[in-house]
Amino acid sequence: MKQFGGKLLFLDRSDINTDEIIPAKYLTEISKEALKPYCLEDLKLSDFDSRRDLAGKRAILTRGNFGCGSSREHAPWALEVNGINIVVAESFARIFRQNMYNCGMLAIELPAAQIDELFSAFKGLDTNLAVDLSAGTLEFTAPGKAAYTAQFKLTEFESALVKSGGWVQFAAERY
Repeated sequence: MKQFGGKLLFLDRSDINTDEIIPAKYLTEISKEALKPYCLEDLKLSDFDSRRDLAGKRAILTRGNFGCGSSREHAPWALEVNGINIVVAESFARIFRQNMYNCGMLAIELPAAQIDELFSAFKGLDTNLAVDLSAGTLEFTAPGKAAYTAQFKLTEFESALVKSGGWVQFAAERY
């Protein structure tokens, strides 16, 4: 099973699409590692530079409809190869969300009000996210701030995919 949590990257925008996660011109690459330097390079956010801001981050907090656009599995791969195995958002595009779980990654949905609270309390701070899968909790911490804990639930199938490390490993264990 992958390790979840770590330093948090704040992407304060809705409708971040798969072309912004990994531009289509790189889809001819034949390995996940080849995608690494191009992750989020086309993302348009003020004061965001993927080469500077992605380094060392292990989780993303964002708004609604994350991963919309085409159904490419390359988008979760590009995040994964950069060390990001969890995205917390108001909502996800359906196929992107399933692709995350198929890769053994977490796509956690929280209500918009909680996402607003998290951005208000932690954006701009050196924030860490701790994940407890068995308890279904996310704990957000930053120096000088009170910890914020959020509850989440996975379906039995999502949990099995994550614990196995993704669909391929899940199938290999069972079939």
